[in-house]
Amino acid sequence: MGVLPTYKHIINPRLKNIYLSLSSDGEIIVRSPRVSLERIEKLIISKSNWINKTKEKIARKKGKPEFLENSINIYYLGKIINVILKESNSNKLDFLETEFTLLHSCRDLEKLHKIIDRFYLTSAKQTLPIMIEKWSNIMSLKPTKIKFRKTRTQWGSCNSKNEIQLNTSLMKLPPHLIDYVIIHELSHIRHKHHQKSFWDEVEKFCPNFKEYKKELKGFSV
Repeated sequence: MGVLPTYKHIINPRLKNIYLSLSSDGEIIVRSPRVSLERIEKLIISKSNWINKTKEKIARKKGKPEFLENSINIYYLGKIINVILKESNSNKLDFLETEFTLLHSCRDLEKLHKIIDRFYLTSAKQTLPIMIEKWSNIMSLKPTKIKFRKTRTQWGSCNSKNEIQLNTSLMKLPPHLIDYVIIHELSHIRHKHHQKSFWDEVEKFCPNFKEYKKELKGFSV
């Protein structure tokens, strides 16, 4: 591996072992009880092949914005959309006249990412409730609450109170994959696990779920 890569260390005294993972953007994350740096670094070195292969898989995933000279390519509902960059006092991404345009006051990558994330949030709030209502009626499963949030690991979740949270990055996906995620989370209202009865419920409304589940792994969260 050469020079030891940077990593994020999360200390949790309740853990008994050291756990190594990579975030959706390729950052190395180490979770462990309070252990020596030497022990962590030895683990990272020993897992160097796995880390490199996993980083390559992450780099191949679809969904990340591509920054060009005067525009940005982003994924929206499964399609690559070319967004024109224009300087402005405001900061927003919208469909203006005949093209997607990102107005910005400062061409800072972090700020541009935030504008894109805000666009996905706005779009999610406008689009996803309609899709949830459709599937909720078909499946006769009603969430108690719907929340939208950008997360780094999950496309969606359903808690014990039957509150469903959906990742705003769902707006990158083609509609059939968004449907799959919604069906998946609604099925958790009836089945709080991933056992056979749960997948049977999903399959009732999404016969191609195995294919979609695999396709979903090709997108970055």
